[in-house]
Amino acid sequence: MMNIDQILEYLPHRYPFLLVDRVTEIEKGISITGYKNVTINEPFFTGHFPGNPIMPGVLILEAMAQVSGILGFVTNDSKPTEGRIQYFAGSNRVRFKRPVIPGDQLVLESSLIANKHSIWKFDCRALVDGNVVCVAEIMTAERAS
Repeated sequence: MMNIDQILEYLPHRYPFLLVDRVTEIEKGISITGYKNVTINEPFFTGHFPGNPIMPGVLILEAMAQVSGILGFVTNDSKPTEGRIQYFAGSNRVRFKRPVIPGDQLVLESSLIANKHSIWKFDCRALVDGNVVCVAEIMTAERAS
């Protein structure tokens, strides 16, 4: 498990763009599970959408990319402070199944598919109450920061 202080060691993101609150499971080189508590206080709800707040899909993808980046760093035994960073490089096979709204706990799952030439590929799912809200294949690129 990782608390928020440990997550901050593995991600360069900060408020309002840090989208992982806790890591609940991690198996180096295999998979990671974490979550984001979605509250009405999120700045994006002001405009997305007034009277019908829905978490933007691109931020769900970003949250999956962030947990995937943590898995990449843990797998490599490295951290961003050592001069490397995991950039969100792409997504494939993205499907949104239902909206994410304030009060939801967005569970983020990522499994490592491959790592070749500093390009990482992950199979990801986001769930709320055990129901899949998004699936995607996420790619990150590890580069010098």
